[in-house]
Amino acid sequence: MKFMTLIQTNNQFSKYANEYKNHNIIQQIISKALIRDIKSKPLKILELGCGSGQVFEHINWKITTYDAIDSSIQMCKLHPKDTNIHVSCYDFDSKDFFEFISGKKYDMVLSSSSLQWSNNIDYLLENISQITPEFNSVLFTSNTFKKIQDITNSKSPILSAEKIKESFTKYFKCEFEILNYKLEFKTKKEMFNYIKKSGVSGKSILSYSNAKQLYKEYDINYLEFEVIFIKAFSKSYSS
Repeated sequence: MKFMTLIQTNNQFSKYANEYKNHNIIQQIISKALIRDIKSKPLKILELGCGSGQVFEHINWKITTYDAIDSSIQMCKLHPKDTNIHVSCYDFDSKDFFEFISGKKYDMVLSSSSLQWSNNIDYLLENISQITPEFNSVLFTSNTFKKIQDITNSKSPILSAEKIKESFTKYFKCEFEILNYKLEFKTKKEMFNYIKKSGVSGKSILSYSNAKQLYKEYDINYLEFEVIFIKAFSKSYSS
């Protein structure tokens, strides 16, 4: 096994786009839960980090506009499209994205398993709070893959639940719920293959020695995930 490629980079995320639906088990579960809890049936929606459509496929009501955003060109190609479904390739931290949403208004903004990668979540949330009355999202927290961090003595690249709450409450009135999941594997090889192709590990890269240590010392048959569900109501939105 080549340990240097154990944890994926942004380019590898696009590389594995066609296999993503076979490896994003946790993302599928939380996407379904995110949509299931929506009662208002919004007509005009913006989704951040749309991927191949795992959120959109659970929407079972009529919509007038669905703007889906993702930074991966390959993921954007896989997302469903229609006359009222517009898929655009933007990094949601980029100037181009903020220009895209400037002057727009949405009934709701959605995001599942992507916002934790924001380079400036406060600025992003400030801007989102001005274009929608309600933002429903679910993010992985830094306690995801906790045992891996403990073994390799490394810090998670994902935002902590505390930081996420702090940022959201600056611009929104929020309801938070934290859930933990365990995903079991038959073999260590299957587990490490999942990490590589699932999209959860994001930008993090392990050194050869740390990866070798991890493969040797990881003595449980499951991976740990912690997610935070957020129902957020803007403090500054005006229609």
